[in-house]
Amino acid sequence: MIETLHDPMTKDPTAKELAANFDIEKLTPEFYANPYPTYRALRELAPLKRLPNGGYFLTRYDDLVTAYKTTRAYSSDKKREFAPKYGSSLLYEHHTTSLVFNDPPAHTRVRRLIMGALSPRAIAEMEPGLIALVDRLLDAMEAKGRAELIEDFAAAIPVQVIGNLLDVPHDERGPLRDWSLAILGALEPVISAEAFKRGNDAVRDFLAYLEVLVERRRAKPGNPERDVLTKLIQGETDGERLTAKELLHNCIFLLNAGHETTTNLIGNGLVALLRYPEQKARLIAQPDLIKTAVEEILRYESSNQLGNRMTTETVELGGVTLPPQTSVTLCIGAANRDPAQFPDPERFDIARTPNRHLAFGTGVHQCAGMALARLEGAIAISHLLARFPRYELAGEPVRGGRARFRGFTSVPCKLNA
Repeated sequence: MIETLHDPMTKDPTAKELAANFDIEKLTPEFYANPYPTYRALRELAPLKRLPNGGYFLTRYDDLVTAYKTTRAYSSDKKREFAPKYGSSLLYEHHTTSLVFNDPPAHTRVRRLIMGALSPRAIAEMEPGLIALVDRLLDAMEAKGRAELIEDFAAAIPVQVIGNLLDVPHDERGPLRDWSLAILGALEPVISAEAFKRGNDAVRDFLAYLEVLVERRRAKPGNPERDVLTKLIQGETDGERLTAKELLHNCIFLLNAGHETTTNLIGNGLVALLRYPEQKARLIAQPDLIKTAVEEILRYESSNQLGNRMTTETVELGGVTLPPQTSVTLCIGAANRDPAQFPDPERFDIARTPNRHLAFGTGVHQCAGMALARLEGAIAISHLLARFPRYELAGEPVRGGRARFRGFTSVPCKLNA
């Protein structure tokens, strides 16, 4: 019902063909619709796939964990990799300054400041406001008598949450989602000149807006325990401060990191529950399963499918020797269905435990906002199910057409089918 339909006269490629022909820079429509047969073929036949561009594509769980945790040998710094892709553009400046694409000690400095504003107490204090936001969105959907689960619900939640974290005035939040989509779209393995321009223009416009917002906040600081922007401006009591450039680009990063992945978590989850009605019925009957359900959604349809590292020295991985300066793509979507880690990995099971998925990465780069994302997903999905247990599709969902971030751009829905 969800994936692309095949012409019955067309023979599906074999696993051997999928593995042999895979090229991250020449992905097919079939891959974008359903990458998991390709992931399975690669994991079984070419778990360290040498790509035509000279890089390697990793699909086994244990290999990803090794790359994530061996930070000395597998660098997150993207200056070398992004220079030919972005040139001396604002996109290059952004993606080489933000938290996710840096190594310690720069990564440690920024992460510590952000984590200070995303403490367990701070996140707990967000819960009542998050519940109120979700219920208002559900009210608005009911009033319209129909729903677009992405635009009206899944995408609206994280934009408002991050807007609240940075204390962006409500009437100034309109462009935030489009900026985020354009900037993240430029992270795809191959981008068009148009996608590059959209991303670069979005960074330019976002920076211009943030410069004004930061000046206003310097003049009138908020509560650093709740206002992340004030926290980042003021820095730590021991004198740790971000530079002006680091401050602006990591505010952009916060929106991007908190927006697309959480939107996909909610959208992917609501569609998965429709594809597996027995699991939907189970969650309605046992709402206390929502936490394990969120973890299974993150594993089964990982919002972020791909990560990247660059080797800094000669390393051996899975019997393959990788020289220094080798680009390595970490396929989270494949690792999260590795039968060596997850029994019956193609089965969607909302009560699955243990579930040590890699949707948030692991090691020093593990997602700083994962507790907030989990809370958003749990409240959004549980409240929609409680309010509209008979929700159904009102048309075919539309995938986002991206390899790195897997989600939907449209999910038309009937709330009381």
